[in-house]
Amino acid sequence: MKRPLIIAAILIGFLAGCQTEYEFAWKEGDILFQDGDCGDFCEAIRKVTDGYDGRDFSHNGLLMQENGDWYVLEAISKGVSQTPLHEFLTRHTNEDGSPRVIVGRVTGEYQHLIPTALNYARTLIGKPYDSAFNLHNDAYYCSELIHFAFQKANLGNPIFEINPMTFEDPDTGETFGI
Repeated sequence: MKRPLIIAAILIGFLAGCQTEYEFAWKEGDILFQDGDCGDFCEAIRKVTDGYDGRDFSHNGLLMQENGDWYVLEAISKGVSQTPLHEFLTRHTNEDGSPRVIVGRVTGEYQHLIPTALNYARTLIGKPYDSAFNLHNDAYYCSELIHFAFQKANLGNPIFEINPMTFEDPDTGETFGI
């Protein structure tokens, strides 16, 4: 099975100005994976979702550009929102002030879907946050927003495998107390 998403293991410390061997430029459609600090809720999400290269994430958003400025389309507690990139990057930082974000990029045969996915995601701005993690309502959580944006762009066919959110701790089998 082809993987439509590559994770550019680019630590945002580099993006903030550190020298590195990698050349990097933002691209519309980049998926920003964030390791947030929101207490038990974020910890539960990190425990039940797959991370990348030993890193866990609790949130993600879709990068877009408008009038020369960068924004992140994301589903957060206030609903589907268009957040300035700088605000997104500085929301959760590590000890040295670097954003805790890794960038993923849709690749290959799916790259042509990015403009349509972004246009569709923009139409969802203002929709409520899906605190029930229900794939069959008119509310969205972060990865659900990205999943449905690309599915819509791909004529109803998903390009990402989505695993329904569970509220069960994989280590203990008990329901999270969030």
